[in-house]
Amino acid sequence: MTIAALLDLGVPLLVIERAVAALPIEGFHLHRGHAHRSGIVATSFDVHVEAPQPERTYGSIDAMLAAAPLDPPVAALARRIFRRLGEAEAAVHRIRLEDVHFHEVGAVDAIVDIVGAAAAIVHIGAEVVGSPLPMGRGFVKARHGILPLPPPAAVACLRGVPTYGVDLDAELVTPTGAAIISALATRFERWPTFAPDRIGFGAGQRELPDRPNLLRVVLGTRSGGEESLGSASHVIVEANVDDLTGEVAGHAIEALFAAGALDAWAAPITMKKGRPALTIAALAAAPQADAVATALLRETTSIGLRKIPVARTERPRRITTVKTAYGAIRVKISEGPFGPPQIKPEFDDCAAAARTHGVPVREVVSAALAAAKG
Repeated sequence: MTIAALLDLGVPLLVIERAVAALPIEGFHLHRGHAHRSGIVATSFDVHVEAPQPERTYGSIDAMLAAAPLDPPVAALARRIFRRLGEAEAAVHRIRLEDVHFHEVGAVDAIVDIVGAAAAIVHIGAEVVGSPLPMGRGFVKARHGILPLPPPAAVACLRGVPTYGVDLDAELVTPTGAAIISALATRFERWPTFAPDRIGFGAGQRELPDRPNLLRVVLGTRSGGEESLGSASHVIVEANVDDLTGEVAGHAIEALFAAGALDAWAAPITMKKGRPALTIAALAAAPQADAVATALLRETTSIGLRKIPVARTERPRRITTVKTAYGAIRVKISEGPFGPPQIKPEFDDCAAAARTHGVPVREVVSAALAAAKG
């Protein structure tokens, strides 16, 4: 329902398809459709499984997301959502996070849900504000037996999230849905103060007796001008530090990327009394700004930082794989109405191929560029 609502909002289906295609999973296909709920025409999104799927552990899923050629912010967000889900399952079953076996939530449809939702949210680049969540009652049959509603893993995912009871024997919030919204939302309100712009409806499969089975997503802007952090699509997070070694600065930059930064850098500056120092900074999509800020404070000696709202114009980009004499090389192609496409081979792939074949890396880069240009 999350992906369906975001598609209905206007996220291109290609955003979801490209993210899912980057994963080493198969035996399914995606279907976008429509459904009528209480006179509202909503978008539906289904994952049709065509072949048996293996049971996956949290460790195997996290490793798969880390290794997949996803855009870094999409991979970071998807891994954060799955970690939230994994920690909830580990708490319920009293086992180590790495040992969690996903059954209902570990099937291919949940992987698609989480990666697709992460890709859509990164594509929009907006802050996510959630409403309090309705909790149904009753019981549901699961792999481990009969479970109470709301499901234990869903409740564990929703620590700190406002909820309210509903007099309905139905599962209204699944563990996967709980993990997605709790990882995405920066805060929860009944209705935030903002100007709605676009509305999307995602349809669930069941008919509920007292309400339409829909998830509504509203995209809008805060009042108060473009300087508002909440209305900015991206944020620069930065801090000045005068007691950081080069090794620690390099480690901090790696941590910023791991937290979801789109770019990160260090620039030399001179502070008061002529002290040499560094500005450690990162660019992040607004939903990831808090996580990036946390990483900056955790990994440096700074006791404070700045958040600067910015707008970002970027070329649409895609990643393809080309065959060369040195093996398969991933290539990033940036397009759009900005002149000829920019084509850039992934340097890590080129460097690895150069080491394997004992040639200069520039030769592998040239071969990949030639293959990409056809």
